[in-house]
Amino acid sequence: MITTIGEIVRGDASVFPPYLYDAYRSTIRRAPRQPLVEVPLTLSEMTGPWRPSERVTPEDADLTRNAGTGGEAIGQRIIVTGHVTDEGGAPLPNMLIEIWQANAAGRYVHKADQWPGPLDPNFLGIGRCLTNAAGEYRFLTVRPGAYPWRNEPNAWRPAHIHISLLGNSWKDRLVTQMYFPDDPLLGRDAIFNAVPESSRRRLIASYDHDVTQAEWALGWRWDIVVGGAAATTFESGP
Repeated sequence: MITTIGEIVRGDASVFPPYLYDAYRSTIRRAPRQPLVEVPLTLSEMTGPWRPSERVTPEDADLTRNAGTGGEAIGQRIIVTGHVTDEGGAPLPNMLIEIWQANAAGRYVHKADQWPGPLDPNFLGIGRCLTNAAGEYRFLTVRPGAYPWRNEPNAWRPAHIHISLLGNSWKDRLVTQMYFPDDPLLGRDAIFNAVPESSRRRLIASYDHDVTQAEWALGWRWDIVVGGAAATTFESGP
């Protein structure tokens, strides 16, 4: 199955959202209206950029303290972990996982975010790590808050974490979002609901008491599958 806009095709309609989804108002302006043009990849795009693993440190994965201020971020500490696998279930080691998110009050450290949610001087909202030999990643962060967006009157985005996976070149980059269960805003969110209903569950993390650390942080598990019938829904690429 495919989703089309005229002659424009985007992936498997059971996994990927359409380019044009009327309830997500930005897609009305952004969706392509002409047939897509395939641009052949060059050797540098297929083999680069060089990504030195030694530049990724354990401190990068701790968003509660990686702001470099010496202080700790405010909010409910959470551990987010899981495995990255291919469509056959084989682990994908040495993948660069990057995350970015709002703080506990729903505010991003960005000049375009000007709603009156408080900033946290000890929280940058960005982190990264490499998957280990078992394809596992792990972050310590704070649970993000909801925030308003102007998709429609009184629209609020549910709590979510943006996640990027990068292989050995830019063409291998995939971007998605992770959500939390029982969030009352999920049913109202145009971005989440643009994803086919059969695939939405794959974007929601599960509470894991074995990951939870006593008197420290709640544990959430979210596994990522990069292809096949059980693939995680990604934002990029037809």
